[in-house]
Amino acid sequence: MSMGGPSTLFDVARRGMSAQLVRMNAAASNLANAGTVASSEAQAYRPIRAVFAEDLDRASGLASVKVQGVIRESVAPIKSHDPTHPLADANGDVWTSPVDENAEMVEMLESSRQYQNMVEALSTAKQLMIETMRLK
Repeated sequence: MSMGGPSTLFDVARRGMSAQLVRMNAAASNLANAGTVASSEAQAYRPIRAVFAEDLDRASGLASVKVQGVIRESVAPIKSHDPTHPLADANGDVWTSPVDENAEMVEMLESSRQYQNMVEALSTAKQLMIETMRLK
């Protein structure tokens, strides 16, 4: 990790929460573009996904997550013939984004739950620290 010193539980949770936020934003972007239509296959919206990697802090032995990037999926847009559509090409075809709205909702729910789990872990750690300080 690039914190300069050993990582703490708070660093690990912060990075995990940040990663889940990127994941949630990607799903929200996909949902916002579900059903959009384009005049060519190249212009059609394709879903995006966050790519994660492990980040190990050798000093503390704690592993965290880092966002390597956000990629476009290689799924093909849905071609349909609709010559009356204002975006139809010369053949009368339009391309619709291949976003699975149910899958995106599951993705958002899962990332939200993971984020909440990290908030709970931080809350528990904070409470334990307060209790420890009271014992001194």
